[in-house]
Amino acid sequence: MTRELPTITVVTPSYNQGSFIRATIESVLGQGYPHLEYIVMDGGSTDETVDILREYEGRVPWVSEKDRGQSDAINKGFRQASGDIIAFLNSDDLYEPGALLAVGNHFASRPATTWLTGKCRIVDTLGHEKRRSITAYKNFWLRTHTHSALVVLNYISQPATFWRRSVIDEIGELDENLHYTMDYDYWLRLWKRWPLQFVNRYLADFRVHPASKGGTSAARQFQEGLDTARRHVRSPLLLALHRAHAAITVASYKQLATPRRAST
Repeated sequence: MTRELPTITVVTPSYNQGSFIRATIESVLGQGYPHLEYIVMDGGSTDETVDILREYEGRVPWVSEKDRGQSDAINKGFRQASGDIIAFLNSDDLYEPGALLAVGNHFASRPATTWLTGKCRIVDTLGHEKRRSITAYKNFWLRTHTHSALVVLNYISQPATFWRRSVIDEIGELDENLHYTMDYDYWLRLWKRWPLQFVNRYLADFRVHPASKGGTSAARQFQEGLDTARRHVRSPLLLALHRAHAAITVASYKQLATPRRAST
């Protein structure tokens, strides 16, 4: 007997991402998933975002109003969610074709699953894949998907992660005081109660561009990541490994961002 697919609610927080939000919306609507609820929470964009959202009237519920930041927008969207499964997809990221069907089938066929994640590509402004070595590195740790490794490095890609709506009643919403690592904090909170399930396929694309938070402030992001790990873990060894890994990663990102000199 075929199990009925669950309803999936996807929330997109948005602010001045008019260059990318159309592609994000189309990647969600283009899934063809039969039980989809899609909500866009815009923070009062001043670029072309609202004009684009108006094109989807009747297909995508959206709100454009000032908020207290990304986590606030996501939490407001989750409060409106009626789906069995929820996720958020930022307004510059994308779902891979067939991602939601793979997620829905996993939850339907494995009722004990509370949250899951899959693989995620890194793409540039044109949608071309880049930083393949970083993706391969994260995929290595994804295949092990252990808690101790997650304490050392956040190998879980937010756009490729989904969880049951009911868990919010148990562990609460995203922490609105966190600017970069609200997702990492949530993964560590989730893991205290439920094991992570891994879907061995690409579910999403994470876009890196000059205005993205991850592309402009790696050092601050990884410092917040270390502070977040300290909230949940008391192991001096794991925290020391986290600190060392973050330092190496920041140095690597700086190297990637440094233009190469032409050889003479």
